[in-house]
Amino acid sequence: MGTARTSRTPLPGIGVRYDLVTRERRRLSVVAEPDGARTLSTYRRDDPDDRAMSVRLAADEAAAVVDALMPAHHSPSLLSTTELGLVAERVGLSRTSHWSGRALGETRMRTETGVSIVAVLRRAEAIPSPGPEFRLAGGDTLIVIGTREGVDAAVEVLGRE
Repeated sequence: MGTARTSRTPLPGIGVRYDLVTRERRRLSVVAEPDGARTLSTYRRDDPDDRAMSVRLAADEAAAVVDALMPAHHSPSLLSTTELGLVAERVGLSRTSHWSGRALGETRMRTETGVSIVAVLRRAEAIPSPGPEFRLAGGDTLIVIGTREGVDAAVEVLGRE
């Protein structure tokens, strides 16, 4: 059997399509939309251009599928935060968030809660290690790490409307 082959195709105005041909010569595709939604499609074995199935997933559903396929807790290279008394969570900013348009430093997140914001997910983009001058936007998802109490406090602070 051969190895899996992948390709990436920009779809202007739609997103990016990722195609995979498996070792068994099955074709799968994922269309990644800017809002985080994904459309997963499989194709018939006897006609690789004929779609057999298609499922549209909201951003949170797509994240759940990724976790099911590659659970972080099974990766030997990732730090197990729970053993250290830390938690990492995704915290979404509402579209009408008080913090929309404001610099990350204005939240005083580390000073007030002890939590670090290690990345921001915006549409289909991840911004790692955002600095204090980084401007937040409604709809952003912040990846935060800290103690359980700190993360709970961060959720409260970031939930301001």
